Amino acid sequence: MTSLPQRQQLVDSVAEATAAGARQDQACAVLGLSPRTLQRWQAGETLTEDRRPQRHYTPSHALSDAERSHLLVVANSAEFADLPPSQIVPRLADQGIYLASESTFYRILKAARQLKHRRSERPSQPRTQPKALTATAPNQLYSGDITYLPAAVKGRFYYLYLFLDIFSRQVVGWQVFEAESGQLASELLRDIYQREDLRPQQVVLHSDNGGPMKGATMLATLQRLGIMPSFSRPAVSNDNPYSESLFKTLKYRPPYPLQPFADLTSARHWVADLVQWYL
Repeated sequence: MTSLPQRQQLVDSVAEATAAGARQDQACAVLGLSPRTLQRWQAGETLTEDRRPQRHYTPSHALSDAERSHLLVVANSAEFADLPPSQIVPRLADQGIYLASESTFYRILKAARQLKHRRSERPSQPRTQPKALTATAPNQLYSGDITYLPAAVKGRFYYLYLFLDIFSRQVVGWQVFEAESGQLASELLRDIYQREDLRPQQVVLHSDNGGPMKGATMLATLQRLGIMPSFSRPAVSNDNPYSESLFKTLKYRPPYPLQPFADLTSARHWVADLVQWYL
């Protein structure tokens, strides 16, 4: 609250401004003062405390501290520790037990800071945007990804592994396999490493968070070859735009087959023609 000397100083400042020809409301606005407050102070009205009602209403059916503690014990029990209140309350009701409403459960758990993560899986981790990388020459920065190609058998797919040089936009390596694995991706990367005559610490490989690209086999291969890894955030395709854009070009071109590929050989022939056209 404003002390009495401060109030008097503000009143004098407004009086001085109005005597000089300023409007009172404008002078109050400059001082951050309400004209109604100024009027009360000029009338000699003094307030030592907030005049709003000081009584705090407590509902008659409010939970006591003991009941709140019991509610937390139940919510953290082995049966309910991994469940949100929206599931705890109905399950208790099925047992003929009513401790509190669902909103009360949420409110008490929030006050105890136990509401952010109440499921059995690992809590979500903050993900930062990957560091921006720049290529000033070929064979400095690669983008790698895997996409699906439909097979003749419903529910089965062929997998196109493709690595792209960001600077030149050249497809430095690709292959179509019947499975998606880090071992196959590692073999293809080793072939690219030898064919492009790369050196340790020369290339950065950026890819998504898929298992083949981030698995132990692939990471061990990258470390052995001296290729520095870079990864997108989970489920953020914009972090790997070059590969995603090329795959869209692949699947939206008019020659893209309307029917699934009959076998692995036909899929490889089609991708080979595509890469030749792209180059």
